[in-house]
Amino acid sequence: QVQLVESGGGLVQAGGSLRLSCAASGSIFSIYAMGWYRQTPGNQRELVARISNVGSTNYADSVKGRFTISRDNAKNTVYLQMNSLKPEDTAVYYCNAQHVFYSSRNYWGQGTQVTVSS
Repeated sequence: QVQLVESGGGLVQAGGSLRLSCAASGSIFSIYAMGWYRQTPGNQRELVARISNVGSTNYADSVKGRFTISRDNAKNTVYLQMNSLKPEDTAVYYCNAQHVFYSSRNYWGQGTQVTVSS
């Protein structure tokens, strides 16, 4: 079992920056791929960025060049640096942990609200 706690959301003006953090506990962090997803009312949760257990990254096209995902295995934490924020980035952002070998071991945080004003 993995517990995930997000922090760092809030209200920011367009063009601003935020850094989200997700602290993990309860298992060996380094054997999980970590991801950030977001969801707006009435829409499906979508992948924003993902980082593998060995540091490979991939991003949604809409955030490439603006967002950066990173992880600190010593701190059991994954980050999402969000720059040049746009109103369309407004959503609840969720942290996800996916075990490298066992796909059923998939966990979510409670979410953190990001609101970008125009």
